[in-house]
Amino acid sequence: MSTNMKEIEFQSASYGEWQEQAIKALKGKPFESLFTKTIENITLEPLYTQESLIEKLGEQLDKQVSTIRTLSNSTSFEIAQQIVGTNAESFFKNMEESLARGNQVITINSPTSFEWTEDVITKLAGYFSEHSFKITIQSTDDTLLSVFNKIDVSIRNDVKGYIVAPENVDLKDYPNVRTYVANTIPFHNDGANVVQELAIALAQASQLVKETQDYKAFENKFFVQFAVDTQFFTEVAKIRAFKVLWKAFASGFGNEASAVPVVVETSVRSFSKLDVYVNLLRAGNEAFSAAIGGADVITVHPHDCLTKETDQSVRIARNVSLVTKEESHVLNVLDPAGGSYFVESLTADYVKAAWALFLEIENAGGLEAYAAINAQIEEVYATRIKAVETRKHSLIGTNIYANPVDELATEENAQFAEVKRLAIPFEDLRTSFKQAGLKPAILTYGQLKNYKPRADFVQGFFATAGVVAEQTDGFQTIEEAKAWLNKTDFNYVVVAATDDDTKALIPVLLEGKKASIVLDAAGKYKEEEAAWLTAGLNGFIFAGQNIVQKLNDVVVSVKGAQQ
Repeated sequence: MSTNMKEIEFQSASYGEWQEQAIKALKGKPFESLFTKTIENITLEPLYTQESLIEKLGEQLDKQVSTIRTLSNSTSFEIAQQIVGTNAESFFKNMEESLARGNQVITINSPTSFEWTEDVITKLAGYFSEHSFKITIQSTDDTLLSVFNKIDVSIRNDVKGYIVAPENVDLKDYPNVRTYVANTIPFHNDGANVVQELAIALAQASQLVKETQDYKAFENKFFVQFAVDTQFFTEVAKIRAFKVLWKAFASGFGNEASAVPVVVETSVRSFSKLDVYVNLLRAGNEAFSAAIGGADVITVHPHDCLTKETDQSVRIARNVSLVTKEESHVLNVLDPAGGSYFVESLTADYVKAAWALFLEIENAGGLEAYAAINAQIEEVYATRIKAVETRKHSLIGTNIYANPVDELATEENAQFAEVKRLAIPFEDLRTSFKQAGLKPAILTYGQLKNYKPRADFVQGFFATAGVVAEQTDGFQTIEEAKAWLNKTDFNYVVVAATDDDTKALIPVLLEGKKASIVLDAAGKYKEEEAAWLTAGLNGFIFAGQNIVQKLNDVVVSVKGAQQ
């Protein structure tokens, strides 16, 4: 083989050849086991190739890539760090520091912890005259809106910003303040999947067009707002899919599409009050996917935003955006995900599914008339919760690799209090376990190398509830194990041993077991299950089990045994 890099050629393998090797590696498992379904019911393939992508999309591929790039405002994004403060003085101090350290869009969520007095509004007007902004209000009666009465008429054409409100804000003399928004974040926070978010964004836009009755006037004032979750490629494809959908949407109204701003926030749906620094990693992942997807404005929420932000956490959140923008170099190219076989395929799948749902909503008379959407989102949310509780979906530091001594914060930030977060069942579990006063132990048997995997699994199981179980050293005889169980003060015991050792242990341990002790076995034992349960075994702990349901049942069983 030549040592000249330019002359080296590597043999390429066809999809069929790869499939043949994959089947051999599966050792009897069907090839179809490599295909997975997303929560949107879209099938993810184990391998994407240029040939398969062209076969799937054909000429549509070039149109998709061209549309996304044409409808992108720029290769970069604006940093929109939310300004917080306990009073007006700290609010403006934090704003000054934020702007000096890289923030580009003054971001405010109203109501605040302080009052929007005349003096405060007047001072804020000065900042809005010089900097772009994004404000989120709960109603069109919000006092914060009076800031626009304080800005000098001569400069109002130059004022740029976004207003997120449940109803359209009628703001005259401000041509560059966008007040028409498709805000999907409330639906996202209730559990909506990508297809639902995209369809809802189009449905909201459709309603706004009909109210405006002038497409171009509407589009000039319009923007869309998404929350970006931790599913990296999913979120990249979501933002890209919106741009493709927007072209079809504009065409449906007889117009050429223009690039509308895509404003995003990092999602707190996957945030947890447990092991809160993991939230920082989640936010970084979310912000990076938003940048690659082509977002125009990005807000990164601090890792402790569920309770109370600190100066340090706000600075770290802002620096997440700065590092993404200044150090990653990913924004040096337009549409960095463009041409990826996987991302292009996923983008097309979302476009097709979202457009079909949008038409279904339109045919029903619009979003308000489409009553099924709430039930559909609730179904998706229930699926998400089940996946977390059974560990099919990981929440690091919460349902897996949990820190049992982590203290659960009791403080609540009202801004995010209503979000249907995935970590809530485990946060509630910790509270109930702490109140229950459970005294758990793991009875181990045999050699360390044999029982350790199961004992570690059970410890991890307990850790999700904030519990460290006492663990025996590994009994060498069944008589020793039985004697320990008869004299122990622990009220909940799990047997961790090999299958064969457990089958020998359980029947003996159940003979004469104290009624005050609740006994479980680690593992699945289908043949022995009925007999053991009849003899007094409480149940089993095993992989794939609903952790929250199981441990809540344990609390009930222990309380019942103590009565």
